[in-house]
Amino acid sequence: MSTATPPLDEASLELPAGAEWVDERCPACEHDRLVVFFREPQIPTNSCLLLASPTEATSYRRGDLALGFCPSCGFVCNTTFDVARAEYSQRYEETQVFSSHFAEFGQELAKRWVRDFDLVGKTVLEIGCGKGEFLVWMVEAGAGRGIGIDPGIHPERIETSSGDRLTWIKDFYDERHAGELEADAIVCRHTLEHIRPVRSFMQVIRRSLGDRTDVPVLFELPDVARVLEEAAFWDVYYEHCSYFSLGSLARLFRSTGFEVTGLHVEYDDQYLLVEARPSTTPDQGQPLPVEDDLNRLWLGVHTYADQVTDARKHWAARFRAVSERGGRSVIWGAGSKGVSFLTNLGLGDLVDAAVDINPYKTGMFMAGTGHEILAPDQLVDRCPALVVVMNPIYVDEVRAELDRLGIAADVAAV
Repeated sequence: MSTATPPLDEASLELPAGAEWVDERCPACEHDRLVVFFREPQIPTNSCLLLASPTEATSYRRGDLALGFCPSCGFVCNTTFDVARAEYSQRYEETQVFSSHFAEFGQELAKRWVRDFDLVGKTVLEIGCGKGEFLVWMVEAGAGRGIGIDPGIHPERIETSSGDRLTWIKDFYDERHAGELEADAIVCRHTLEHIRPVRSFMQVIRRSLGDRTDVPVLFELPDVARVLEEAAFWDVYYEHCSYFSLGSLARLFRSTGFEVTGLHVEYDDQYLLVEARPSTTPDQGQPLPVEDDLNRLWLGVHTYADQVTDARKHWAARFRAVSERGGRSVIWGAGSKGVSFLTNLGLGDLVDAAVDINPYKTGMFMAGTGHEILAPDQLVDRCPALVVVMNPIYVDEVRAELDRLGIAADVAAV
């Protein structure tokens, strides 16, 4: 039996300026109130949609953001999230696979999970499979069969010699599929953060496994502790309605019937990875030292809003300085981070365009601000003086591409 991490003492908590208690039940642990510590009104409700014109992009629907922190389990969520405002369809273009760095990470993780969890020749179900690349990599690494479910799947784009061992379902995962899709492992990467009722979602998965306690359940998602500490406002956007740390993620898994067997951060400490199995004993397993993070999270909550203000001022000043010298600036990365970055700064023409190596985004426009999305080769005519990379892990890739194009721009990362 585990020893639970004690919740923060609410009576002794000093709220940061502008924060307030709200009577809102935590979607992860069902605690009866949250601290709302950061608000941002009317932000785009989708960041990865392919929008065909500046008008469509700037007029796209918006919703409010109000980040709430649970002092009992450390979960963070958008308390004003409305699922009806979010669109997940085949025009949702979230894949990062065109980055060789991202692809190499994914391929190595697929090989590791197949090896470490003895999945050679076995069936893997991936919930929220996106464009399907990771499931393909798992099958190519030795898994016998893959079943991928996602409303945005494009089977016609998937190229693999293992196609006869892959099944694609264009849908959301829920109770219907829990009763009919049986697998030897369940994988879910960068999906849980898009789900508001996280506890009930995990309970659905647990019920689907019944007494099959040998089935590994493998999740990957962003780390909110880093977001809070770095004031990474570009990593906070409408579709991400749920934010986890190592501790809050492990607490959710244990409280919904899983034993956590592995828990760590990867990808330059940006991603959480949790490895678990169904348990028949409540709160099975001894908590790991890295789970004791409530005080760390509270400190991040306390400083987040002020640090975001400082970060916004820094970037606004940098873009204005380039413009005053007669130069052009672009951002590199036309996904969710880019949309949040541009929306938050509200700099309009001070940023010339967004660049993305995903060819499906070329010629489309950024939700909220309407910035055009360019392919790297199109930068030659723009000749930017400043390129701001939306994820520092890709700086070397971006520098190499700019060198190939003969563009001598300053490169900075958020």
